[in-house]
Amino acid sequence: MTAVREDKVTDAWLVERFEEHRGRLRAVAYRMLGSLDEADDAVQETWLRFSAAGADQVENLGGWLTTIASRVCLNTLRARAARPETLAGWRVPDPVLSPADGPTPEQEALLADSVGLALLVVLDTLTPAERVAFVLHDVFDFPFGEIAPMLDRTPEAARQLASRARHRVRAAGAREPDGTVAAQQAVVNAFFAAARAGDLAALVELLDPEVVLRTDGFAGTPTVLRGAAAVSGAALGGASPTAEFRPVLVNGAAGMLITLRGRPAGLMAFTIVGGRITAVDGITDPHRLRRLVG
Repeated sequence: MTAVREDKVTDAWLVERFEEHRGRLRAVAYRMLGSLDEADDAVQETWLRFSAAGADQVENLGGWLTTIASRVCLNTLRARAARPETLAGWRVPDPVLSPADGPTPEQEALLADSVGLALLVVLDTLTPAERVAFVLHDVFDFPFGEIAPMLDRTPEAARQLASRARHRVRAAGAREPDGTVAAQQAVVNAFFAAARAGDLAALVELLDPEVVLRTDGFAGTPTVLRGAAAVSGAALGGASPTAEFRPVLVNGAAGMLITLRGRPAGLMAFTIVGGRITAVDGITDPHRLRRLVG
């Protein structure tokens, strides 16, 4: 009986210690994978490895668990990169959808240190090793000496991977939105008002000249449009008089949920810099919308 009680105490201790780090592990996995389901799977796999190994002698449990989760994510990224459908194109990553009045505490933990949807799109273009090195070092301040063994590289090679990733992120123009959410939402509201009114001049004024519009498209076919003229034309052509619009937060920034006859038809995330829209990332696939919106 004593052995049984000790096992239960040990199990409870393991659960308690792991739960202290679950939020951070999920945040790491989400940035590495851009998928909420895969992030949850990675955290679960980390728990299984942790509970099997125990951690009585581990001094830095958070770092140790993050290392395990990172290796799990790296394996997932490598497997994803080897799939033919992945090589055929990109996808809009899973957004974290919140009500317009603010995210839940769990969502706030997931989005700590800021992770816009536009940034996740760029991270999806990196190699698995580049993504792991960039996320761990640039977002979570891991030293290259700890990152290197995960990637089977030297610290200098890990540093170079993060540097290449940083350069690609900057070159892609992934920028954090500025201003308050209320200011961002005012721009988004003006964008949809101009689209419904057929006001091309107002649309162009709201768009950055180098704006990019990315949508997953129907049947998994992605669409990318670049430039104010192309994006404003798409907005005018896609405006529906029967659509309803509900402001939401997408990864903590202003967004819009579009419904038709009560059913979700589109989820749009906006990146607004200097009072203009620099990126629009949309999900229109009905299966993904049902899973994300409910």
